[in-house]
Amino acid sequence: MKKFDVVVIGAGPGGYVAAIKAAQLGLKTACVEKYQDKDGKTALGGTCLNVGCIPSKALLDSSWKYHEAETAFKAHGIEAKGLSIDVPAMIARKAQIVKNLTGGIAGLFKANGVTLVEGHGKLLSGKRVEVTCGDSSQVLEAENVIIAAGSAPVEIPPAPVDQEVIVDSSGALEFQSVPKKLGVIGAGVIGLELGSVWARLGAEVTVIEALDKFLPAADEAVAKEAQKVLSKQGLNIRLGARVMGTQVKKKQVTVSFTDANGEQSEVFDKLIVAVGRRPVTADLLAADSGVTLDERGFIFVDDHCRTSVPGVYAIGDVVRGAMLAHKASEEGVMVAERIAGHKAQMNYELIPSVIYTHPEIAWVGKSEQQLKAEGVAVNVGSFPFAASGRAMAAGESAGFVKIIADAETDRVLGVHVIGPSAAELVQQGAIAMEFGSSAEDLGLMVFSHPTLSEALHEAALAVNGGAIHIANRKKR
Repeated sequence: MKKFDVVVIGAGPGGYVAAIKAAQLGLKTACVEKYQDKDGKTALGGTCLNVGCIPSKALLDSSWKYHEAETAFKAHGIEAKGLSIDVPAMIARKAQIVKNLTGGIAGLFKANGVTLVEGHGKLLSGKRVEVTCGDSSQVLEAENVIIAAGSAPVEIPPAPVDQEVIVDSSGALEFQSVPKKLGVIGAGVIGLELGSVWARLGAEVTVIEALDKFLPAADEAVAKEAQKVLSKQGLNIRLGARVMGTQVKKKQVTVSFTDANGEQSEVFDKLIVAVGRRPVTADLLAADSGVTLDERGFIFVDDHCRTSVPGVYAIGDVVRGAMLAHKASEEGVMVAERIAGHKAQMNYELIPSVIYTHPEIAWVGKSEQQLKAEGVAVNVGSFPFAASGRAMAAGESAGFVKIIADAETDRVLGVHVIGPSAAELVQQGAIAMEFGSSAEDLGLMVFSHPTLSEALHEAALAVNGGAIHIANRKKR
């Protein structure tokens, strides 16, 4: 029986980062991974790298370049005649990026001395991990175990996935042609991103969302602007629409749903089911492993990702909190450091969220409606990209930056952006908030000109009525 200081189950953004960090801290580390690519070879990186974050961004970038060439080049004096999209080439480019990055993780494992064990990992009692690969199996013994098994798309009975006509998020990354009519169930991050990809390339896209409210997790002002912009881009967003059933016939699917107007039905060439993700905990824990699950199937952990069994930790999508790659990675680092004896902490209040539509949508901290519900008095400052010289020069003037600060202390409590480079601007806000900055602190800093970051600067100034490049609200 092989013995390790740390055995990590799963090589996604949480698992592979935890394994590398543990090895860097001098711990003998193994990482177990079962995922295989189309060639039947073990591929590292988990959902994010193989069929999630990275490939979707590759397609988002490719489709946006095509959209710009089709709709925006003329304004720059550029003629693009005979424009066409080679979808198989676009998909092949995406696949090559994934291959390069998965190979990169394998190289990092080798450089840091992490032992890769191929197969399905299952936690047994006594911090032992059974690894099954084909007809063979072995048991690894560990001083510490980190469970990072990730998540999988949620399936719904009215729309069973066949990966041909009705697909999940993975299948939507493999289309070999642009569907004429595309349906998307779910107006969340995945649905909006994938719907945007194919809408830019010419698909007629309808997004069917059961909730009556668009992007309820986002700040209301941002959500309202996002719905307006995305609708203008061609996404037909149907809110309060509940799917009742689907019927596939002659390579098309009829979707039946109910909304405020009663029973409806539409026919699509392809249908993407993007209603969320669930933790992968099936066949992960032996009955006597001692690790407990909550009522939703997540592994129960404390603030330091410790399970009910001493020496066994769980991170990422299998535990509470946002299902975000960067959250999983930082949990992996925290756990590895705590195993090595360090008192690492993680600030769960400042985990940025991003939707990679165009314009991007991003936020960190709390929304205005959350703070008002908590009874916190706030001051709010906003700055539109329409007043930004850099955004205007780039033809990216949609959206705004919004900063929310405590009315009494002026401390920044939330940064919300819809617009160009929103993810990068929100990260600037996260850094400021991590160090307890006030809106005045941000307003006193020197921002280079002309930049998109100036919008953050002006929004901070606007919190206290001191914006320079827009008219300030009159105080009541």
